Order: sequence, then structure tokens, then C-alpha cells
Amino acid sequence: MADEDPPAPPGSLPKYLAEGLPKQDTETLLETREYLETLIEWSQRPVEGAELPEDAQPVEGASEARGTVVEEMVTCGDETCACMTDGEKHGPYLYRYYREGGTLTSEYLGKP
Repeated sequence: MADEDPPAPPGSLPKYLAEGLPKQDTETLLETREYLETLIEWSQRPVEGAELPEDAQPVEGASEARGTVVEEMVTCGDETCACMTDGEKHGPYLYRYYREGGTLTSEYLGKP
């Protein structure tokens, strides 16, 4: 006996998609799958050098699953620190730049 109900959607799927997708015909679902695959590829595209901070240096051979790993010299924000008064930045520190929801995001990874 075939299942009468469609498979359960992931809990993270917004309600409007969870309710709307099962109502679509097969052709629309196939086109949607193709679009989703293209959208995922676009959202995970490498971060280009022009998008990175001016002083960020990409790390050769860094193997992050998604994003671009860079070394950066940074200021700490303490107005009495030499990084603010003399321009002597701290670091280098490793950061990973990646795209999340269409926005370029950075994540601190630590010292090299």
C-alpha cells in the first residue's frame, strides 16, 4: 500500500515552504530542485580578494570546507593601545570569510 502522505519536511523548513512544496506538480518540483542546487552553489562560491579586508592575506593550502581563510593584523579597540595610537596592529590572526544568507561573514579561527 502506497503512502498517502508526503514525506515529513525538515523541522527547519519555513512553514510556507513545508505547506507549499507538496502542492506542486512534479515538473515544478524538478525545476525547484535544479534552482536550489544552483542557489546552493552560488551561496558557497569562494570569497574573492576584492571582498576581503584590505590587509587580509589569503592562506595558501588552507582547507576549510567553505569560505576563505586569511591572516589579518587587527586593532583591539583600546584607545590607549599602540595599535590605536601608533598603528601597530596585533596578530596575525586567522579568520574564515564565508557567505551566510547572502551576507559576507567572518569567523575568528585563532593564531596561526
